[in-house]
Amino acid sequence: MSNEKYTEDHEWLRENEDGTVSIGITDYAQEQLGDIVYVELPNTGASFDANSEMAVVESVKAAGDVKVPVSCEVIEVNSRLVDEPELVNSDPLGEGWFIKISVSNMSDLDELMDNSQYSEYVGNL
Repeated sequence: MSNEKYTEDHEWLRENEDGTVSIGITDYAQEQLGDIVYVELPNTGASFDANSEMAVVESVKAAGDVKVPVSCEVIEVNSRLVDEPELVNSDPLGEGWFIKISVSNMSDLDELMDNSQYSEYVGNL
């Protein structure tokens, strides 16, 4: 079973073995956006408060902000998305990740939805 956590804004977070947390947008989000043509990511070392906008995604249909649901510092950025934004469409939970972060308080992740809660949430939209 996957260990992702989800937000109502359709971001996913996954704890990595090194203690960092990866963030991206869900399959549902990328389907709603359509073909993604541009991703603007924050700089490594940037700090964010919970629920801050940390990235912008543009598709052929719309542009949207991606929020980080927890206070954190950016440890790594997926620079592949600059030249290959379509990775978000083809592999949103894998190669299409946005950033890796150091979370200020890991217990904040417990407030997010697990896989079954998120599936139920999306099913009610």
